[in-house]
Amino acid sequence: MSKQKIIKDTLRIHSIESFGTHDGPGIRMVVFTQGCQFRCLYCANPDTWDPSGGREITLDEIVQRAIEEKPFFGKRGGVTISGGEPTLQRTMLIKLFEMFKAEGINTALDSNGRLLNDEVKTLLSLTDYLLLDVKHMNDDWHHRLTGLSNKSVLEVAAYRECTGLPMWIRYVLVPGWSDQPEFLHALGQHFQHYKSIQKLEIQPYHRLGVHKWEVLGWEYKLNNVEPPDGEQIDKAASIFRQYFNEVVIN
Repeated sequence: MSKQKIIKDTLRIHSIESFGTHDGPGIRMVVFTQGCQFRCLYCANPDTWDPSGGREITLDEIVQRAIEEKPFFGKRGGVTISGGEPTLQRTMLIKLFEMFKAEGINTALDSNGRLLNDEVKTLLSLTDYLLLDVKHMNDDWHHRLTGLSNKSVLEVAAYRECTGLPMWIRYVLVPGWSDQPEFLHALGQHFQHYKSIQKLEIQPYHRLGVHKWEVLGWEYKLNNVEPPDGEQIDKAASIFRQYFNEVVIN
């Protein structure tokens, strides 16, 4: 009798980080998935864009590693799936999050909000914390920064709000690109009545991933942009604090 080959469910990932403290509440294991539709000019991990890149790992392996790290999670920590853009692998993530739930492991999803369909909605129902990356409130500027519209991002935010489940907004502050006061106010005004938003995180632009663009042979178009200084960050934070109960600088 021939032996039937067992095919295990896998996720294509870029890397896994232990003891993460910047991607959701508490101490977390962070899984960076492979593949992304956005082409953010400041992306620190452009090597995650190619959906066929990275490596495959079984869901069982990911869950087992999370179980081993669970003692460090405490009451607030857990696992965050980041990217790339995780929802490109939504079918596998639904299975993975169901496995996490069975083990009592808290789940967070760091998403750019590009996709919203029935599978993504199912995934979001299994997600304890949605970390939604809002790149820009103005659609024209969003196109310039990412190559795509922000329409779906706002739709994901609105859907999350209607579920009543927790959400954090993450905003990359890029001098000359996403620090315009009128658009910071516009973002605050758009979201100020959302009850699901627990905090807004300002992520100051940095140049730590420039070498990856060079390795890939790609032009880094923000070479003349310097990271924001303390005054620029404080100015943005003071605007956001007019609309959000908690504003943090990540």
